[in-house]
Amino acid sequence: MNDDIRTTAEYAETDALPRKYDAHTSDDASTRAAASADCVTEKPAARKSPAEWAHERLILYIKNFEEALDNEHEVAMGFAGNETGVLRIEGLGFFDPDIVTFYGTDSKGRRMQLIQHVSQLNVALRALPKPETKAEPRRIGFELAAKLEQAG
Repeated sequence: MNDDIRTTAEYAETDALPRKYDAHTSDDASTRAAASADCVTEKPAARKSPAEWAHERLILYIKNFEEALDNEHEVAMGFAGNETGVLRIEGLGFFDPDIVTFYGTDSKGRRMQLIQHVSQLNVALRALPKPETKAEPRRIGFELAAKLEQAG
């Protein structure tokens, strides 16, 4: 529990300041814990920005998608209407009030980042074969959901 005393003006200022949050998965991720949808419902939706709300639900969609994958596939994002191809999702973030960001690599292993306004959000989840160099597929939905629970 925090014993700090804050004025109403300080609370209002905190709510007005833009927030940024990124969750990246990596081989050296310090925490891995079981995650649930509870972390999404702890804070009322009315108190979340469109970006935060979209970010949390995307993590749950990714986690649910991964639950149906076999050990030979990982989650990626497909793009329509251009030559961008796919993004192997390695991280997901938001920047209040209305930006969602995807981090990862393309099909050739090059770093890639997609920055998208929530009003334009359109995500196609795809199953890609896991890299041959990895024994186990990466399940980023579970890692991101665990980080989301810790951040809440």
